[in-house]
Amino acid sequence: MKPTRSFTITCLVIATLGSGLTACKKSESVDAPAAMPTADAAQIAAPAADPLRDSARQLFQPLPDKLDKVRDQPLTEARIALGQSLFFDPRLSGSHTISCNSCHNLGTAGADNVVTSTGHGGQKGPRNSPTVLNSVFNLAQFWDGRAPDLKEQAKGPVQNPVEMHNTIERVEETLDSMPGYVEAFAAAFPGETDPINFENMARAIEAFEATLITPSSRFDQFLTGKADLNAQEREGLSLFIDKGCVACHSGANVGGQAYFAFGAVKRPDEAILPPADLGRAAVTKEAGDAFVFRAAPLRNVARTAPYFHSGQVWDLNEAIRVMAESQLGQNLSATEIEAIAAFLRSLDGREPAITPPVLPTSTTATPRPL
Repeated sequence: MKPTRSFTITCLVIATLGSGLTACKKSESVDAPAAMPTADAAQIAAPAADPLRDSARQLFQPLPDKLDKVRDQPLTEARIALGQSLFFDPRLSGSHTISCNSCHNLGTAGADNVVTSTGHGGQKGPRNSPTVLNSVFNLAQFWDGRAPDLKEQAKGPVQNPVEMHNTIERVEETLDSMPGYVEAFAAAFPGETDPINFENMARAIEAFEATLITPSSRFDQFLTGKADLNAQEREGLSLFIDKGCVACHSGANVGGQAYFAFGAVKRPDEAILPPADLGRAAVTKEAGDAFVFRAAPLRNVARTAPYFHSGQVWDLNEAIRVMAESQLGQNLSATEIEAIAAFLRSLDGREPAITPPVLPTSTTATPRPL
């Protein structure tokens, strides 16, 4: 997705729920994804006056049912189908046992619901795997934003020795060894002399992941005037806005649009904020980015525990409590916490019905598992 505009985010002490991320006094110019949907007049109905809905519409947008392109690349049926096969194919890993779906399970809201994922040879990754659902709307990918888009993100785990433990050359050899993939790549990338390459593998996975959108949540229906939230959810939304959570968690994906420091008022304990993980500082090499992470998108957050980049909090209410204390310096009441949790549960959308594909057959030329 090419950038369409730039904006500056300046936050002091604000709450960031379910993400382990918080704003300090830090400004950074970021580009908004071109695919970010907007709530146009034709999409939104005109219900009776509702100040809360009016406020919410200034801060959030409903998700679209689908996208036609990503980064100006067309989302063709052939490319999406190829990407779906690649997403589920464990032969992209050196051991032939780990696929993209292993850590981003589409049966469990695009995450794997464990603290950190298990990779090659039983190794554990350093951070909790974020959901792949709606990830196309994020500013960047990974907790530290080191991949600018889904295409670049798809390349990382395949080559990571802790994760899928493979090489570019071996991946290309594997795909080229199967007639089913030879045909699929030719259909997905017509006109190319040699369509089977690592770049096109990543482009196809990106195309499939761009279809993993969860529209029509109860909150989306509230925004478009098709339905209302119940009293507790409305109270939670009011608190979410009034307490400042929206400074990090707004837009169509309710987050994922900028980077913030974790622990603006009080650092949580080391289990939640491991001192060895410096976050974005490892990418930018700037000391001021220590413990800075991309704000997590909160769509379907009730289904993606455990929370934070460390994956150390399993209960949504507890995650809210931690953020209020660490970022706001205050103790929310149990009633307030439950109301915010109720609002966050209204973000659960319609998940795509994905059937694991029948994959191309290996041949005698297919490299054997490591």
